[in-house]
Amino acid sequence: SQLRVLCSLDDIPSNGAKGYIVDTQSHQYRLIALKNDYGVFLYENRCPHVGTPLDWTPDQFLDESHKLIQCSTHGALFRIEDGYCIFGPCAGQSLREIQYEIRKNQVFISLP
Repeated sequence: SQLRVLCSLDDIPSNGAKGYIVDTQSHQYRLIALKNDYGVFLYENRCPHVGTPLDWTPDQFLDESHKLIQCSTHGALFRIEDGYCIFGPCAGQSLREIQYEIRKNQVFISLP
């Protein structure tokens, strides 16, 4: 699959998250981009529990501590670093990672 620009690195808030919708010819992808002290992380914005987007309010992906991704539907909690669900109805499952590269401060994604 080909790389396409998602955003500038500066568009993703530090210790925060931002949602994106990417349309391809065959599919619409909802994505979450996160940035913290360990780097940048990209996942499909889809809870493994019932398939809903994680945010009810746009770009509200993190719990109060800003250390975990929280699904607004049933409160599942996921680690930012690997998308693994540590609490909630889908504990033990993971968010789907999106492959990316950073070039000249731009985030390029590779969609499945």
